[in-house]
Amino acid sequence: MPGRTSARVTAAALLAAGALCATALQAPAAGAAEPPGAAATQDPKKAAAFWTADRMRAAKPLDLLSVGRKKLNAAAARAASAPATRAVPRGKKVAVPPTLPSLPSPALKSFTQPGGPWTGGGKVTKTTGRVFFTYQGRKASCSGDAVTSKNGSTVLTAGHCVKLDGKWHTNWIFVPGYHDGQAPHGEWAASKTLSTPQWTKSEDINYDVGAAVVPPLNGKRLTDAVGGQGVAFNTGYLKKMYAFGYPAAAPYDGSKLIYCSGTTIKDPAFSKDHGMTCNMTGGSSGGPWFTKFDEKTGTGLQSSVNSFGYTFLPNTMFGPYFGDDAKNLYDQAQNS
Repeated sequence: MPGRTSARVTAAALLAAGALCATALQAPAAGAAEPPGAAATQDPKKAAAFWTADRMRAAKPLDLLSVGRKKLNAAAARAASAPATRAVPRGKKVAVPPTLPSLPSPALKSFTQPGGPWTGGGKVTKTTGRVFFTYQGRKASCSGDAVTSKNGSTVLTAGHCVKLDGKWHTNWIFVPGYHDGQAPHGEWAASKTLSTPQWTKSEDINYDVGAAVVPPLNGKRLTDAVGGQGVAFNTGYLKKMYAFGYPAAAPYDGSKLIYCSGTTIKDPAFSKDHGMTCNMTGGSSGGPWFTKFDEKTGTGLQSSVNSFGYTFLPNTMFGPYFGDDAKNLYDQAQNS
């Protein structure tokens, strides 16, 4: 995406936002942020009508959030001198299985993988998709995932894929199974987008999780049409995980589902996030990370999303820890 976007640093965490290749950090305009826990609503019919095939092809990837060393050091210094704040909460481990049954897990044949096209098939090719929206008047894209939910209509993505620089995105739609310009399972326009209170209030990188609620399309709910992945919360660190998304910045073009896999690390620099060797680029933001992923069926338990990378640590992706606040967001979305 052309131009540079803004972000800010709080005492508790570095808050980064970026368009493609952006690294500048500054505070958004005063009064731009919504109250904690807020959600945005939109007319799904209007949003669906906005996205023609040409407009989707013209959408520019919203970059992974980018964090530079100088700004990281400044954020750390502020945090050290500020009053203590609570860490990402660790509560009871919770897991919601996929909507569709899974077969016994085979050997991890595609483990480890720093980034490449997913050719394994399975349900992940239907539940994962591209997200399209307008951001600061520009057509943009991220990634998302359909998950098992009470309403059968919940999509999980990154917080910055629903709200960035104090503004909620508009014309938000989800295209599951997107490939080569095709929308084989329809275009699902959101009636509501949500994020964690910490991201909504101050864009805290530790809580960069978003969700969307999409009404039925042609008489079917989302997970009736494409299935729903499982979700898991408070599962700990250092896990074997798979990350999926639709990177649309070079060397990728957004036409295919890309994945990475590996044993995760805990961010050694500043955040409380998971980290993984992964070369996915802008547009992959919001794509799902799975624990207990079954390559044979393409199902797993979503435990994070693609979020950000450090400018001084290439080919490494970070994703937020799914703790109590992510669970609360999921419950808020699935009960909408």
